[in-house]
Amino acid sequence: MIDIRSDTVTKPTEAMRKAMAAAEVGDDVYGDDPTVNRLEALGAEMLGKEAALFVPSGTFGNQLALFTWCRRGTEVILGEECHIVVHEAGAASVIAGVQTRCVPAPDGVLQPGDIRKRLRKQDLHAPATSLICMENAHSMGKTVSLADMDAVKAIAAEWGLPVHLDGARIFNAAAALGCKASDIAARVDSVMCCLSKGLCAPVGSLLAGTKDFVEAARLKRKIMGGGMRQAGILAAAGIIALTEHTALLAADHLRAKKLAQGLAHIEGMQIDTAADINMVFFSHPAGETPQAGANITAAFARQGILINPPEQGLFRFVTHYWIGDKELDAILAASATIFGGNSAAIFAGPQGAS
Repeated sequence: MIDIRSDTVTKPTEAMRKAMAAAEVGDDVYGDDPTVNRLEALGAEMLGKEAALFVPSGTFGNQLALFTWCRRGTEVILGEECHIVVHEAGAASVIAGVQTRCVPAPDGVLQPGDIRKRLRKQDLHAPATSLICMENAHSMGKTVSLADMDAVKAIAAEWGLPVHLDGARIFNAAAALGCKASDIAARVDSVMCCLSKGLCAPVGSLLAGTKDFVEAARLKRKIMGGGMRQAGILAAAGIIALTEHTALLAADHLRAKKLAQGLAHIEGMQIDTAADINMVFFSHPAGETPQAGANITAAFARQGILINPPEQGLFRFVTHYWIGDKELDAILAASATIFGGNSAAIFAGPQGAS
């Protein structure tokens, strides 16, 4: 099956599997797993931070950042369509005990004026703002410029507030912006990056910041159940993800652009977002209702391609390491069949699959 539901579906390479099998391990809760220690040092260096902490997932890393930075009952300002709000199951209220206050963020960009209107000091009726969060690259496929990040950081500095970055795809953002990941991370006080989104590591993310922040987060990680003992088996794949796979992301972006160009030739196709990274968002009249969207998803599956149902009318195709030119051709051919006026291909059963 060709899987373009997300870049989280990337499976480990043979080199990763061999490294995992041969990994030197210890007990990471005691701090003596040498492979985890190497991964954390490497991640901190690439992100330009003093220290980093290996955590199970991106959601874990983001929520750990909130848990570490924020006093319970305070308020976090962040974009209304960001991953922390939309796709982390309301965890901020459960784990950190904070209130999220959303700001309109077109293409992931927080506007300084909108932030300033929402900053609050503690009083009888209002919670204090304790943190500002950004996301880069945004989960809608757009990057945020360094200048836009600087504008947010300047307001945070005025108020003495830390800034956390959901950098799940920070290496994608760096490739698209033509800079280093450390240039992006320099604009924030803490940053989370995923090793399992497009980089082929099977598990894990890093949370990076100052040594003091990371040590505080290490305690909170234990509270959240994230002490993983002989985690070097997982960290070994993460080291390869950082040293080898970050350099390959630009090729994924190029294939996404080729995919968007090919889809644009199909009648009725509306490419919704000119994504900067490895994603294509689009709509088509054939998928306007939930049932039609489900039928289209099933039609792709019958042609050996896994996609997600549309969300709010938008389909998303995601390229990644395991999507090469041959797979790209197959995706475009299936799209032409399913969206190109052959409605029978959408509603037919398995016997009608091409």
